[in-house]
Amino acid sequence: MALCDQGYLCDICGLDVETIDESDLYLRYVLGEVDPELLHVTQERHIRCNPTLAQFVVADGFEPVVIEGFFAKANLDPQFVEEEEARVTRGYHRLLVLPGSGLPLTEYMLPEVRSRWQTAPPESRAGSAWLVSNSVSRAEVSELPGQPL
Repeated sequence: MALCDQGYLCDICGLDVETIDESDLYLRYVLGEVDPELLHVTQERHIRCNPTLAQFVVADGFEPVVIEGFFAKANLDPQFVEEEEARVTRGYHRLLVLPGSGLPLTEYMLPEVRSRWQTAPPESRAGSAWLVSNSVSRAEVSELPGQPL
């Protein structure tokens, strides 16, 4: 969608990602998980084709996604789940208002993400190290029961 908003093929199911509100790529971009300089070369997929992220969308009109296994939100810290649901749902709601908003691509990100990007020194923005302030640290993951790193 980066080139012409016509949609790209999902790298999981192979179907067209027709609109921005179905786009995992743009949801992750809005959330600050995709470097703006890599947006045009990053694989696209439907939000629902990334169930690990989709399970955190709690919004009217979005059928809940339930997954099993280590990354199922039922197995995660309840406070983390609450924060992630708030963050991802907020990003999803932003996706819904972007079409026709007239905003340039550089302003699609949530305001706090855009602010972090704009104030970070250029050398710290390389790759995706700057992107996610709410990510689970390696130490937190190692504290989860029964899961070796």
